[in-house]
Amino acid sequence: MSITTTERTEPFELSGWDLSELLPEPTEEVIQERLAALEERVQAFTAWREKLSPEMDPADLVALLRQYEELVAQSYVLGAYGSLWFSADTQSSAALTYRNRIQQVLTGVQNRTLFFELWWKSLDDDEAAALLPSPEQYPDYRHHLEDLRRTKPYTLDERSEQIINIKDANGIDAVITLYSMLTNRLEFTITVDGETKTLTRDGLMAYAQSARADLRAAAYQELYRVYGNESNILAQIYANRVRDWYAEHVELRGYPSPIAVRNVANDIPDAAVDALLDVCRQNAGVFQRYFRLKAGWLGMEKLRRYDIYAPLQEDDREIPYQEAVSLVLDTFQRFEPQVARLARRVFEEKHIDSEVRKGKRGGAFCATVLPSQTPWVLMNYTGKVRDVATLAHELGHAIHSMMAADHSVLTQHATLPLAETASVFAEMLLTERLLTEEQDPLVRRNILVKSLDDMYATVLRQAYFVLFEREAHAAIMDNKSPEDLYAMYMANLAEQFGDSVEVSDEFRYEWVSIPHIYHTPFYCYAYSFGQLLVLALYRRYQQEGEAFKPGYLRMLARGGSARPEEILQEAGIDMTDPAFWQGGFDVIRDLIDQLEGIKL
Repeated sequence: MSITTTERTEPFELSGWDLSELLPEPTEEVIQERLAALEERVQAFTAWREKLSPEMDPADLVALLRQYEELVAQSYVLGAYGSLWFSADTQSSAALTYRNRIQQVLTGVQNRTLFFELWWKSLDDDEAAALLPSPEQYPDYRHHLEDLRRTKPYTLDERSEQIINIKDANGIDAVITLYSMLTNRLEFTITVDGETKTLTRDGLMAYAQSARADLRAAAYQELYRVYGNESNILAQIYANRVRDWYAEHVELRGYPSPIAVRNVANDIPDAAVDALLDVCRQNAGVFQRYFRLKAGWLGMEKLRRYDIYAPLQEDDREIPYQEAVSLVLDTFQRFEPQVARLARRVFEEKHIDSEVRKGKRGGAFCATVLPSQTPWVLMNYTGKVRDVATLAHELGHAIHSMMAADHSVLTQHATLPLAETASVFAEMLLTERLLTEEQDPLVRRNILVKSLDDMYATVLRQAYFVLFEREAHAAIMDNKSPEDLYAMYMANLAEQFGDSVEVSDEFRYEWVSIPHIYHTPFYCYAYSFGQLLVLALYRRYQQEGEAFKPGYLRMLARGGSARPEEILQEAGIDMTDPAFWQGGFDVIRDLIDQLEGIKL
């Protein structure tokens, strides 16, 4: 593969990140100083409690929101330091101690400041409307206040809300922390050409994309051997997560269903999520067709589940980190120089932790703390081609945040489904560039295969996780056993793959290895939403060229300062219309047709 770049080459190196912008060092003196400053802000804010009234001066409400914004910013910094420190080393007792300490403090702050949100939600619509800040002068404050009132029907009295906050911090949040500690300490062994290696999960799963069928099988078998050994504990943790979720949100708050909690948080109508999941389910055959074709290209009668990410030819290249970073930044530069400049800041400010280390959290993420700060990116770079796409993806998240940096800390963050827009679009830019510059039909075929593999993983696989979650939440509340859940998951895979893929029994443990269903129930449809949305947007970019860019960048710059429905309507998209989601699958079908038509 021959790729040319126009950007200057810089000495990018694998490294940890620099968190000193958040906290110079976690000494007791520094921590106490920060906590004292936070307490001072809390006391200033709580002094407003007796002044709150439907008849108060709207200017006073703006002043109160300014204080609240500063308090939230301080809280985010303290909390983010603990979260990022712990992610970098989940086995560090110092990181865990700090993180737990700050969580307790912030829970107390949340409880002491809760009165404002509850008062605001208690107002009737006319009273609230009279106090709302001007949309011209204070658009972020206005949107934040309007957004708070969306959950008015599910809000309890102050004492109940305080008890729930304490319960979460000392109860289910602590249990989920134990899940992270348990799974991130797991080690996996695999024998490659006579050499036995002990690896992290990320290191092991690099072999899931091996050209060797025996190594692909060995990687998955080892993954689920280890998770299977822990499955009783992990299944019990999940059952507690589900019961806690139901007790708080459905029984106490009155949400109509467990998934409705996520839909309301995302500001996405139930009808839109139902349409998305239904269309994904109806189009499982699109990917089943792809897997049958791929089996033929691999010389196999039928793919095994081990093989769905298999490359079509041997590719043992290890792409140096410097080359990967340069390629991604140059791709952004060709699309829009502003985008490349923003991404470059992540490296210039040492806000990326890219190296693989034992005890480090697996996978990848981008963490936005404050609008004034460059986001922090975590990934585990192993040198595989897929890691380059992951780098583009996470930098896309960072770009999205920085594009929205003019907004308040209260409105910078896009809701989950729209939060995947820039990340997936960045991956699409990288794929399109590789396809455009590559002349060898064999290599072009491999690029398309990788792209479709990723689309499967992002669209159909994530949708089926959520379909499983809906069933699993109901089953656990109906007192079904872990064995019942394993059987349900195998049925989920059988529907997803049909007769196109052979699924072996150890995949019954796959669901206990998926952190999102523990940490953030029903999160995963955001990936399907984002990928199908981006497919539609990218088709427009191909059709409109330069004319597309201003509108796209404006969409990113909105962050979370408007409702998703409003942002998408401006782009001419009705997310409750199944035809819109079907359009994304039409693009996928076209790519499969293009792939099938390549003549070698």
